[in-house]
Amino acid sequence: MSSQTRIWLVLAALSGLIAVGFGAFGAHGVGDPRAKELLRTGAEYQMIHALAVFACFSLYRAGAPAAGIAAWLFLAGALLFSGSLYGLALTPARWFGPVTPIGGLLFIAGWATLAWAALAGTKSA
Repeated sequence: MSSQTRIWLVLAALSGLIAVGFGAFGAHGVGDPRAKELLRTGAEYQMIHALAVFACFSLYRAGAPAAGIAAWLFLAGALLFSGSLYGLALTPARWFGPVTPIGGLLFIAGWATLAWAALAGTKSA
């Protein structure tokens, strides 16, 4: 396994870990309903995209290198989308708000890239 592949698999696993942590904190550690909802949404999207990175690995291993690009887009999207929601929930800083849609666009780009990788097929096909 290449070092780049190993890095995004480790980051995907850590992203899942962080999603569970923030989801649990949102469910049990905060009282503010808005903060709860922001943490829940951030954790949900982060977990979905952590799992999507593992799906990218399968397609990448099958010989579709563009799936690696999708993995990086998903990881960056999780950092910006979910991270900004966590920031909005846990701090008074409002500058996180405009960051959220950038993360969402990265998620969309990741899914488009993953679809393209699947349609383009593999190097050996």
